[in-house]
Amino acid sequence: MEDVPLGEIQIGDTVAVFPHETCPIDGTVLEGHGVMDESYLTGEPYMLSKSPGSAVLSGAINGEMALVIKAEKLAVDSRYAKIMEVMQAAEQQKPQMRRLADKLGSWYTPLAVLIALVAWFASGDSLRFLAVLVVATPCPLLIAIPVAIIGSISLAAKRAIIIRDPSALEVADTCRTIIFDKTGTLTYGEPNLVGMFCPPGVERSEVLALVGSLEVYSKHPLALALVRAAREAKSAIHEVTNMSERPGEGLRGTVAGKNLEVTSRKKLLLSHPEAAGLLPSGTSGLECIVLIDDRYAATCQFRDTPRKEGRLFIEHLSPRHGINRAMIVSGDRQSEVEYLADLVGIQEVYASQSPEQKLEIIRKETEQHNTIYVGDGINDAPALLAASIGIAFGQNSDVTTEAADAVIIDSSLQKVDEFLHIGRRMRQIALQSAVGGMALSILGMLFAAFGYLPPVAGAVAQEAIDVLAVINALRVSIPPSRLVDY
Repeated sequence: MEDVPLGEIQIGDTVAVFPHETCPIDGTVLEGHGVMDESYLTGEPYMLSKSPGSAVLSGAINGEMALVIKAEKLAVDSRYAKIMEVMQAAEQQKPQMRRLADKLGSWYTPLAVLIALVAWFASGDSLRFLAVLVVATPCPLLIAIPVAIIGSISLAAKRAIIIRDPSALEVADTCRTIIFDKTGTLTYGEPNLVGMFCPPGVERSEVLALVGSLEVYSKHPLALALVRAAREAKSAIHEVTNMSERPGEGLRGTVAGKNLEVTSRKKLLLSHPEAAGLLPSGTSGLECIVLIDDRYAATCQFRDTPRKEGRLFIEHLSPRHGINRAMIVSGDRQSEVEYLADLVGIQEVYASQSPEQKLEIIRKETEQHNTIYVGDGINDAPALLAASIGIAFGQNSDVTTEAADAVIIDSSLQKVDEFLHIGRRMRQIALQSAVGGMALSILGMLFAAFGYLPPVAGAVAQEAIDVLAVINALRVSIPPSRLVDY
């Protein structure tokens, strides 16, 4: 076995992917049983089981077991490479935000020159022209606004928010649409037991206690959710013997003298077709089947865990931040996205969206209003670039981090709210400093135009105005008593 450059891998080559490594190519598993995290690529929220014959995507993160994979595509044609192409195209078309200082300077400078020229021609004294221009030096724009921005970046960093593009702070309070990816942003990206359906005569609490005791020893992606549910229900912990979890055969063991098996619906119907009438219909999300002493005992259903503060956060955006549209644009399935949207109170939903489709939706929205996009996966990178402000959750991917304007280290919606407040506060204080400083400068220019302020005195007055503007701008560094209002 040897390391080779990615570009040398050809279709049909076999590649070993070791535990916790990133899969380099799109392909099919030849050997090994394990799980992979593809959520950053597809939007699917769970670790996915992989066994011989399973398809894998480049960019997926391998779990605990090594896998041998047959390359089905060249690296340049892989899903990861395609996302990078879309991201590069999005970067070239990223909307350029006009900076606050540029907007203010666009009218202040012509006004100052006009006052100076009128003073000169009206009085015939060139010193008045000079005095007006000395007082008109735009230091409140050149110094106060950058000071406010730097102070806000420092405050954000203390709150575990990394500002990569300072213009995001200037624009934050002008955004009217916020768009969320689903997995890892409005959810925790981990399964949660949401339902356990038992046939007549079977006690749910007993099944939960038995299966919770057995799943303690499992490495399956759903095991932790069952163990957590059993602990929250304060179920009894039973001794487990004869535990086995062979690849492709499910989980087996003897718990409190009873033989337990945790398997799938498909395998249950192959071995126990008579159980078909007992199974719940119309299932969505993920599920597992529990058999006790070779009899159907329960169907456990799982969904991605929504963030506890999700609905409160969404509901406060309009009255507190002027954001009148909230959307979910996700690569996950329609049923899962709609389920979450109902929980958090979002009406506009786009599910099963590829990175290319996400990009197109965000572009259309950004053409109408300034937008905020919140995501955490590689498949979100193009959308992060296309939005007016891209906010990345966590540091799961260098690609996502590079595409974002702001990175929230401690992934939570509370930090998004803090970012919005820091941006609003920075804009308000920067405007106070700049506009207030310019107003005082204009007053000084008028005095200079009428001959009451010679050039030297004008220079001193301008320095005093600059000091006042900068002192006011420094207020952004003082943490307010509260940065969350929901």
